[in-house]
Amino acid sequence: MKTIGKWLFLIGLLVAVIVGLVGFTAAWLTWILVIVGILAGVMYFDPDDVAHMGIRYLVLVATAAVFSVLGQIGSYLTGIFTAAAAFLGPVVLTVLVVWFVRKHILGK
Repeated sequence: MKTIGKWLFLIGLLVAVIVGLVGFTAAWLTWILVIVGILAGVMYFDPDDVAHMGIRYLVLVATAAVFSVLGQIGSYLTGIFTAAAAFLGPVVLTVLVVWFVRKHILGK
C-alpha cells in the first residue's frame, strides 16, 4: 500500500507542477489532484512526522510568494511552486487529520 501511495504522490506532484508551468486551470483536474493528495496522505506519509511536514509546507508556500519579484522567469517559478503547494495542501491536511485521530481518538 505504501508503494501505491508513493506513486500517487509522485504522479500527482508531477501533474501539478506541469499544470502550474503551463497555467492550465480546470475544476475537474483540481478535484482529481485533491483526491490523489488525500489518498497519498493516507497511504504513504507517516503521521508521526506531521510537525516537520507542516514546516516544509509553510516554507514552500513562502518560497512560492517570493518568486514573483524575479521578473519573467519568476512567473513560471511562482506557477510551479504555487501548484505544488496547492497539491501538497490536502496531503498535509490529511496527514494532520490521521495523526489527530490516531493520537486523540484511537489513543495509539
